[in-house]
Amino acid sequence: MKLAVAAFAAVAFAVPAQAETVAVTADHMVDVLAGRVVDKAAVVIVDGRISAVGTQAAVAIPARARRIDLGAMTLLPGLIDMHVHLDSNPVYGGYTTLQFTDSFWVAAGTANARAMLDAGFTTVRNVGSQGYADVGIKQAIDEGLIVGPRIVPAAYALGATGGHCDETYLPPSLGAMGKAIGDSPDELRKRVREQRKYGAEVIKVCATGGVFSRNTEPGQQQLTEVELRAIVDEAHMWGLKVAAHAHGAAGIKAAIRAGIDTIEHASLIDDEGIRLAREHGTWLSMDIYNTDYTQAEGRKNGVLDDNLRKDREIADIQREGFRKAHKAGAKMVFGSDAGVMPHADVGGQFAVMVRYGMTPMQAIQAATRNAAEALGREKDVGAIAVGRYGDLIAVAGDPASDAGLLRDVGFVMKGGVVEKDRRQP
Repeated sequence: MKLAVAAFAAVAFAVPAQAETVAVTADHMVDVLAGRVVDKAAVVIVDGRISAVGTQAAVAIPARARRIDLGAMTLLPGLIDMHVHLDSNPVYGGYTTLQFTDSFWVAAGTANARAMLDAGFTTVRNVGSQGYADVGIKQAIDEGLIVGPRIVPAAYALGATGGHCDETYLPPSLGAMGKAIGDSPDELRKRVREQRKYGAEVIKVCATGGVFSRNTEPGQQQLTEVELRAIVDEAHMWGLKVAAHAHGAAGIKAAIRAGIDTIEHASLIDDEGIRLAREHGTWLSMDIYNTDYTQAEGRKNGVLDDNLRKDREIADIQREGFRKAHKAGAKMVFGSDAGVMPHADVGGQFAVMVRYGMTPMQAIQAATRNAAEALGREKDVGAIAVGRYGDLIAVAGDPASDAGLLRDVGFVMKGGVVEKDRRQP
């Protein structure tokens, strides 16, 4: 008993460890909330969260702080990619993926997570994985066993029998079936509960056919509006947002009317779909860069000719839809579909977003302020602001004038910890 009391006293009255304080300074900082660049910036981070931010003249830096001076570089918030697949590798396409055992993809995902972080993406939303790989990778990162970004996992993507999120490459003799397939509102409600039970923090649903599935066309609607609404109602009841893979115009509109939070791809969106997105406040996540890679490397990687045909047919339509949606004032976030293209190269999308109508600042905001709002995590990520995580990146030059600079991120900090520092001495 005496030992137990003594142990309790030691725990109850132990002096807490002093929180680590880090002060980061740089000649420039992008304030994504105000849409401006601040000169001679200073950021103070205490125990992983930002406690002060402003100009170096205005911010009092504690004497105990560990100082990091980035000199002439420009600070930005850690970037957010709203559409990734960490347990995919574009080098293996079509049937070449079958040469590996199931756990190979989790191991590959750990490398992809590191690549995303090194590219400056300190938060990613993983919209669909196999074997709950994204949940496992998130848990390993959170436990400090591997290095990677903050992950918002979806686990298995929901879909219809024979649809884009079903197993469509194998013969009936193998009995392959997607793990989150449902063909009625009640079945799909159950799939939502299952994914949440095993770690999903967002629900992904395939509302239309896809490019890289077999025996589906991107324009095909594959779930009814009633089924989509059941998914949304169930997910929202549990406090989860819903992302819908939707290429085709009819499926996009059904998903928006059903209350889906983000539309992924939106390749064939029409004027009515854009109008509905604006009216409902639905976010559009349009991966307008990866076709450059898939068309150049896909055949060599084993992607089937029919998949390349679909990819080729929708590429320019999607990009012009992006331009039109942005011009009309639709809400946009950054989504790359990394896994279809190399994770390390996703920063190349910023320049394409500018080419199709955004200013560099708007492209940056899509991957920071907007993405945080779409996630419902404005208190944690998406801006260099008091109370949010100390997730910072830095590049040489002015990304608010040239978004292409974000393809080469030289400095990455996550939660006040330096994860990458490639500055020249």
